[in-house]
Amino acid sequence: MFKLAAFASLLAGASAFAPAQSGRAATSLAVNELEIGATAPLGVYDPLGWLDTEPEAFERRRAVERKHGRVAMAAVLGSIVHHNDIEFDGYLSPSQNLKFS
Repeated sequence: MFKLAAFASLLAGASAFAPAQSGRAATSLAVNELEIGATAPLGVYDPLGWLDTEPEAFERRRAVERKHGRVAMAAVLGSIVHHNDIEFDGYLSPSQNLKFS
């Protein structure tokens, strides 16, 4: 039963890597896109000055940071599974004795 729950959570986590939906979803957060990276008491945190020198690369850096964060979350989940000695036997269909490879 625990293996099924772990497998279901892995499948649910895979949806983080799915492409974004094309429609806009309404959120309750009040985010001002003109103040990118702004923190209330500090303002925009840009120690290397990239927003001034390369403003067109900011959106790409933001997307790359999200991707790396998702990969890091998957890596932590894999580490937790490994260190708890959870093993998957590799069957696609145990009733038909059909293995993955």
